[in-house]
Amino acid sequence: MSECEVTLQQVQDLLTDDNGLYCCPTEAYNQVFPGLYIGNGDGAKNVYRLKSLGITHVLNAAEGHSFMHVDTCAEFYAGTEIIYHGFPAIDSDLFDISIYFEDAADFIEKALAYKNGKGRVYVHCKEGYSRAPTLVIAYLMLRHNMDIHTAVSIVQQKRNIGPNDGFLVQLCQLNQRLARQ
Repeated sequence: MSECEVTLQQVQDLLTDDNGLYCCPTEAYNQVFPGLYIGNGDGAKNVYRLKSLGITHVLNAAEGHSFMHVDTCAEFYAGTEIIYHGFPAIDSDLFDISIYFEDAADFIEKALAYKNGKGRVYVHCKEGYSRAPTLVIAYLMLRHNMDIHTAVSIVQQKRNIGPNDGFLVQLCQLNQRLARQ
């Protein structure tokens, strides 16, 4: 294994406690990086709370109408001045969330640069535990040149997360690709 290769187990070790267990988030949302929040679907539907946080952009990593999704769209935020973007990702080991890495990173980057750097973005999925953190970690890797260990650690310090194994493997693959570039 080369230095740029990171194993699934190494990433899981960053996310679990001494007993190998994941912890669930205790808050509806957490700021995990300047201007960048990860939260759950209920927080995304609370426009008053979003506005009080100064949120200018919402990225829904669970767009859809099933019980595993969050039923919001651009129309939901009409008249609020909040800019919306969404992906219909499924929280499954078999789902290819990496197809959204670049688009999500672009959206987050533009959101944070909004109004001369005064933008704030709320990235969410149903629970703010798997899909949303995966996209935020990919953003940190792609736009802040972080390796997977650093990006995962930064997010995990602020919010308990637990991306599924399939998503973690895709982040490991992104790490390898970026290390080779």
